[in-house]
Amino acid sequence: MVKAYLRYEQASSFGVVTSLDSNIAYDSTGKHVFAPALEKVGIWHVRQGICNKTLIPTSSRSGPSLAVTSIASSASTLVAVGYADGCIRIWDSEKGTCESILNGHRSAVTALRYNKLGSELASGSKDNTVILWDVVGETGFFSLLGHRDQVTDLVFLDSGKKLVTSSKDKFLRVWDLETQHCMQIISGHHSEVWSVDADPEERYVVTGSADPELRFYAVNQSGSLVSDSNAKGVDANGDHLTKNKWEVLKPFGEIQRQIKDRVSTVRYNNSGSLLACQVAGKTIEIYRVLDETEAKRKAKRRLRRKEKKTSKNEVENITNNEDESNKVEEADSVPVPTVPDVFKFLQVIRAGRKICSFSFCPITPKDTLATLALSLNNNTLEFYTLKSSENEKTATIEHQGHRSDVRSVALSDDNNLLMSTSHSEVKIWNPSTGSCLRTIDSGYGLCSMIVPKSKYGIVGTKSGILEIIDIGSATKVEDVEAHGGTIWSIAPIPDDTGFVTVSADHEVKFWEYQVKKKAGQETKQLSVSNVRSMKMNDDVLAVAISPDAKHIAVALLDSTVKVFYVDSLKFYLSLYGHKLPVMCIDISSDGALIVTGSQDKNIKIWGLDFGDCHKSIFAHDDSVMGVKFVRNTHYLFSVGKDRLVKYWDADKFELLLTLGGHHAEIWCFAVSHRGDFLVTGSHDRSMRRWDRTEEPFFLEEEKEKRLEELFESEIEVENRHGPQEEIPEEGVTAVTGKKTAVALSDADSIIDALEVADNEKIRIAEYEEEKTKGKVPDLLPNALMSGLSPSDYVLRAISKVRTNDLEQTLLPLPFSDALKLLSYLKIWSLIPEKVELVCRLATILLQTQHNQLVTTPAARPLLSVLRDILHEKVKECKDTIGFNLAAMDHVKQMMASRSDAPFRDAKAKLMEIRSQQAKRMAERLDTKQERKRKKKQKRVEDGAHGHAWV
Repeated sequence: MVKAYLRYEQASSFGVVTSLDSNIAYDSTGKHVFAPALEKVGIWHVRQGICNKTLIPTSSRSGPSLAVTSIASSASTLVAVGYADGCIRIWDSEKGTCESILNGHRSAVTALRYNKLGSELASGSKDNTVILWDVVGETGFFSLLGHRDQVTDLVFLDSGKKLVTSSKDKFLRVWDLETQHCMQIISGHHSEVWSVDADPEERYVVTGSADPELRFYAVNQSGSLVSDSNAKGVDANGDHLTKNKWEVLKPFGEIQRQIKDRVSTVRYNNSGSLLACQVAGKTIEIYRVLDETEAKRKAKRRLRRKEKKTSKNEVENITNNEDESNKVEEADSVPVPTVPDVFKFLQVIRAGRKICSFSFCPITPKDTLATLALSLNNNTLEFYTLKSSENEKTATIEHQGHRSDVRSVALSDDNNLLMSTSHSEVKIWNPSTGSCLRTIDSGYGLCSMIVPKSKYGIVGTKSGILEIIDIGSATKVEDVEAHGGTIWSIAPIPDDTGFVTVSADHEVKFWEYQVKKKAGQETKQLSVSNVRSMKMNDDVLAVAISPDAKHIAVALLDSTVKVFYVDSLKFYLSLYGHKLPVMCIDISSDGALIVTGSQDKNIKIWGLDFGDCHKSIFAHDDSVMGVKFVRNTHYLFSVGKDRLVKYWDADKFELLLTLGGHHAEIWCFAVSHRGDFLVTGSHDRSMRRWDRTEEPFFLEEEKEKRLEELFESEIEVENRHGPQEEIPEEGVTAVTGKKTAVALSDADSIIDALEVADNEKIRIAEYEEEKTKGKVPDLLPNALMSGLSPSDYVLRAISKVRTNDLEQTLLPLPFSDALKLLSYLKIWSLIPEKVELVCRLATILLQTQHNQLVTTPAARPLLSVLRDILHEKVKECKDTIGFNLAAMDHVKQMMASRSDAPFRDAKAKLMEIRSQQAKRMAERLDTKQERKRKKKQKRVEDGAHGHAWV
């Protein structure tokens, strides 16, 4: 009889506030922040400091999860999230559901940006490509190829008609999205360009790199030939020169940055009044952006200061005074602002740790310039409010995670509490909900345990101190100087009277619990006392005690494991065979087996009766960091630096399950007393809970799944490292999409559906032929087709394919199956809601099978019928859409005429009124200053004439 096992699956992950690989972003309301949390995106409420929703992609149960690498929020509730495999998911942040999945990039997505309407999305990747996506149609328009290295950032210009991209190849490229070609290539940077952005009015584009300055470019708003007097010049022969209409960006100037580290991100705020420059360190530089009127006024003042320096000799050169004054008037009449006139350094935001990313809040509070959210590399979100001369930290979100990696985890005896340690604090969690209950400051904890009855915790630190933690009051009760070196491991004694610690000082110490009242304390507190010690010849790295408290096993730095009797501490067995030090040990509940895990990537299963090695298994691709038996069984779990959790049968020496999910080394784990779940802690600062389900599985099935995963990984490698075509310098466009295992599976489903439909047609034809000969029983519906007709059955298989994967799904179809599909299009075109799908199918099949269709006479009648039908159906759809748009426009006009307020955003109108008022005030001030200047100039002239008369 084949043995069945129960499957373990990831139930939850917690402990990560924000991860390092992606940016953060505000939503359109400014109330929530989207923060990456490894493969998830957390939606944090800024004021309450809680995570309202979590966007979790549905991935394979045993496959590794892929990290979030880029986030872009739109003006609506949609948010685009890019992942490390090149996939982009569009989420609805209110519902918490994934609306669509876009596959096109071969490598990690590094940049995402919506256009102003939110109907199009541009993405850049490590595969050097840029893809423009149709968010509504859930498909890709085209790919832009031209960059020679990773695309780092991008921004839309000219109402989404142009796109500016930056790359690590040191170039900026300007793309015309209507003609799908590269209009302009901008050089001049001496290092990788890391970020690019444009102000909301699209006046200036700014770029940041490792160069010590920020570079600015003026945007040619017209985008056509410029014919005014300022656009023309004269060459050496006297011929008129005209600006190049393809020159969308013209160099405007540079500003020296305050901090010399490389730029990570440059961003304008929503109003365009501020520019923030984040460097690869702890600082963000804030610049104020002056509007056109203020910039001209500042340019005038600069010119006047310049004139004052040269006007000291005016009295001596009286005869030239009139000429000089005319020149001043001419200079004042047409001031040309420079970069220092437009961009003014305001202040620097200094965070306590390195800044990973930042985001401007779209809503500006009263009496402030802006609000920024910062993600730091210590798993923290910070919020700053900017004022005219200072900045203030207003909030911090850090409670729900450790500042560094999780080094140990321990479960209470009732499995209701989880204790985790890191380099500076101990946290108490509810393992069911993943919420943090207590935080206690501590030393660098490397091992821990919760004392029975769940009132106290014991932490062994890197400095050799044992810390006793009162869980209820979240305080440290006592620090015990236990060892002279690092405490590597701690193990409870089965009778619950104490525990054993081992250390780098070569000692194994036995401790007993004591409850006593110390001086100055009102209540009794837990304390510990050393009752026995055992000196070893080398550093002791791990310890385990058999459940019957008969044997104690210790792992030494010399790669051996020594087993002693607990009562007499006499030597019993020596287990040798590992080539590198043993990092972890455990003994089964019946005391029959002992398992060891080592840095040599092997686990060894030994018999505790004679010390013989039952089996040595190559378990992980890196060091094994933990092994533990499930209570009352011979099943065991192992974790390693290869980021995997593995489930083993120690009697059959078989690998049962491989659980992937962590993004960095797994340092520790704890198994519940009933074996119904386990919790792992990792260098990625996350803790993951894996629950035992009621779903049984068999070994052979799991082996087949591993082969399928290997096949899928080969497809990914082929996509990533496939043959690359030589790209010309001016850049080219290409189709979007990539071959995936899902697309290949969908192609197989379509081929199967076509075969079943053909068999059904033959069966129906045979029935009709027999029916003409005589009486026959009624034709029974086909159970395989669920009672559907052949065309409906094939249509159902086609409709299941994701819109973005349709082209890659139809590519593997043989020509015979493509002809069968074309024959169904005439029937499907009669369904109004399927006209768009039919048109896409016809277009893709004609493009991919063109050569064979042209040379196949049997296909000509079919193509002629489709040509007539599709043209008519598309025209009907176009007319319907046009009628609906006209009706909506009419309704809009009717609502605007009935209401006193126009049918528009009230905030936008208020901002427009305020800007007009500011312009009028600036004009008045400018006129007033002009009068003062003329009066002053007249006094100078009168004084000069009087001097000449004398």
